[in-house]
Amino acid sequence: MNILDRIIADKKNEVALRKSLFPISYWEASPLFDRPLNRLSSRLRSSHSGIIAEHKRRSPSKQTINTKLSVSEVVQGYDKAGACGLSILTDHKYFGGSLEDLNLARATTTLPLLRKEFIVDEYQLIEAKAQGADLILLIAAVLSREEIQTLSTVAQKLDLEVLLEIHNQEELEKSIMPSLDLLGVNNRNLKTFEVSLETSRALATLIPDEFVKVSESGLSDIQSIKILQSIGYQGFLVGENFMKTTQPGSAAQEFISQLEK
Repeated sequence: MNILDRIIADKKNEVALRKSLFPISYWEASPLFDRPLNRLSSRLRSSHSGIIAEHKRRSPSKQTINTKLSVSEVVQGYDKAGACGLSILTDHKYFGGSLEDLNLARATTTLPLLRKEFIVDEYQLIEAKAQGADLILLIAAVLSREEIQTLSTVAQKLDLEVLLEIHNQEELEKSIMPSLDLLGVNNRNLKTFEVSLETSRALATLIPDEFVKVSESGLSDIQSIKILQSIGYQGFLVGENFMKTTQPGSAAQEFISQLEK
């Protein structure tokens, strides 16, 4: 069993436990549940940088990245830096995140928030909405076409945008449907954790222009992003490059200012 398979197996057990502890009515009573959507897709279409800055404490490939700063400190820094939106890791076992991180981020900023999670159940979409998310992530590598269709349709009914993550042409072809808003190409192989920007380059022309194109992982230099912008990408999810510093917000600000020159 590879790392991705282990994560998904653990996630299904985790969701089953959370369902038994917190009924859907608990989440629907949240004051954030009826909060209007702040569209990340619109912000990315009009941005010169397209940066989606990520709060990320650790990962299976890098272990500890940054556990010294509070969510609020990181989010305030990213907001001040001019990020288009924020990605908040909510998986605890493998990434050190939590739903509480998402809620704290929502209390700190008005920017669009992505719940970065391994979504396997509609219940997680309701959690995301209740904790202030504006969009959710679906990963094509771990979902069937039918599951993607069901989850993305439910997300849209909840007034959440959908970012679908793909890694190759096969995943793209099985997943294209009207209920998606953004298509993200993950340059990191989730089974081996190797990173290659060639993944984004190879898939750029295959993604229909009706979707906002997002490149994820391994984005650490300005030139790489400018090349990806030239072939149609409008969003760039950057986490580790900022979080590995002592001041993620300052690192993001310098990065974004260089992109906007």
